[in-house]
Amino acid sequence: MLPPIIEKIEIPEGVTVEIADSAIKAKGPKGENEKLCKHYKIDIKKDDKNIILESKKPSKREKTMLYSFKAHLKNLLDGVNTGFTYKVKVCSSHFPMSVSVENNEVVIKNFLGEKIPRRSRIMPGVEVKIEGEILVVEGIDKEQTSITAAKIEQATRITNRDRRVFQDGCFIIEKAGKAI
Repeated sequence: MLPPIIEKIEIPEGVTVEIADSAIKAKGPKGENEKLCKHYKIDIKKDDKNIILESKKPSKREKTMLYSFKAHLKNLLDGVNTGFTYKVKVCSSHFPMSVSVENNEVVIKNFLGEKIPRRSRIMPGVEVKIEGEILVVEGIDKEQTSITAAKIEQATRITNRDRRVFQDGCFIIEKAGKAI
């Protein structure tokens, strides 16, 4: 058995947090988001300026769950406060590729000369903007934003060709404000 674990997450200014059962709702300048953190041995409480995660008699599993909840809640607070931005670069050397946003999809036309356009779905709460050869994926939920960027990258995945020669595609060049 490990000693009791108590972790505190500071709530940034301008962000309000409500805790109902295991659902944590955060409201900030960028919008409103909700996260469900449910475990029977982990208590989640709110102070004046902190969210407190507590496990009285943790095992290894409860310890890992507590730190996972801490990371999720930090992402929740960062998202409603500043948001997350991913940048995806469109690279085309063999065939001129065109990318557009239609309804809830990113449409990639003429990828490697293909007649049928490739499509990638945009997750709810995420916005995709096209700035020249860069696609800017923005949202307040880190998971949804990263899934959208990854799906755009996977839509142009090349198989059965030499990657050293065929370097066309969409590639993530910046993750949540950090260049790769």
